[in-house]
Amino acid sequence: MAKRKTRGPAPIYAKRLVHCRREMKKHRVGAYLVSNDMDYFYLTGFTGEDSALLILPRAVHLLSDGRFDEAINQECPWVRRWMRRGTLNAEIAKASEELKIRTLAVQAERFTLADEAEVKKANRSTKLRSAPSILADMRIKKDDNEVALIRKSIRVAEEAFRATCAAIKVGQTELEIAARIEYEMKRRGARGPSFPTICAEGPNAALPHAHPGKRKVKRGSAVLLDWGARLGNYCSDLTRVVFVGSIPRKIREVYPIVLEAQKRAIAAVKPGARMCDVDEVARKYITEAGYGKEFNHGLGHGMGLDIHEAPSLSWRSSAKLEAGMVVTVEPGVYLPGIGGVRIEDDMLVTPNGSRFLTQLPRRLEDAVI
Repeated sequence: MAKRKTRGPAPIYAKRLVHCRREMKKHRVGAYLVSNDMDYFYLTGFTGEDSALLILPRAVHLLSDGRFDEAINQECPWVRRWMRRGTLNAEIAKASEELKIRTLAVQAERFTLADEAEVKKANRSTKLRSAPSILADMRIKKDDNEVALIRKSIRVAEEAFRATCAAIKVGQTELEIAARIEYEMKRRGARGPSFPTICAEGPNAALPHAHPGKRKVKRGSAVLLDWGARLGNYCSDLTRVVFVGSIPRKIREVYPIVLEAQKRAIAAVKPGARMCDVDEVARKYITEAGYGKEFNHGLGHGMGLDIHEAPSLSWRSSAKLEAGMVVTVEPGVYLPGIGGVRIEDDMLVTPNGSRFLTQLPRRLEDAVI
């Protein structure tokens, strides 16, 4: 272990570490191993891979390797670094033993049985236990800095969408359109898409998570685009349907139903509202319009450093919305052999209700290109 010490963490990371340690103390966690890359980025700003953060009451240790030595110098020089030569699990075992850690709490969703066996084989003196959901609970509400970064990610995604729509032509394939919107996001500073872009023409849009292929845009096509940018490590997530020249009859019938369902659900997004109740607002309206079976997924999800994170805005969750949460609201209706309509916007839950983070038009007449 190289014992380098420099200035302390930036205020935003110092504040998060204080919060994390407070939660550790509450849950009687003396040593916390963070192996989820977005979690250790959240606490330190470190962007490297194949690493782990070991949080103790009075020290923060980063277990990584030589590929990321300079990244540590630039991003979090204040950590105590362990630069491994073998496997990460071997270094975890070594660090735990040298630091005389009696019980190590690990993130069960990232630490497999094979990982556990490897660490235990190399270090029989440290017990392993599953950690409570400390970081998921911390990340569920966004601070002002995070909201600003999400807004920037959304603006890039929206600008890329406008540029892509202006370039859509009859004869282009779904793959070409998906590639164009990802290119336009990168042109504007995004690291890349926040998830693989969905571009679905005509009947392909009946698949909520369709993969773009060689299907070509025709005059009169309805094209569903679901895309987002990753900027500053924060995600955006939007969906729109655009129409090439004219609007198919059945889609014209369904579109206003989906839009009204979204409007009603957004009006219900506020602190204290149960996730399942907000979902039910949209689901009830779509069901009464005759398309309940064709709305076959949850209403939305949280997003931030990950494209899908807590909370889950669906019928499965009775948890309540809180100010500071960022959620998508994305009802949809999917008609096999015809197509689909999904309209998705990103919302910030505020003390008195909610606020749009996305700004793209949603009206049917604005969707014709």
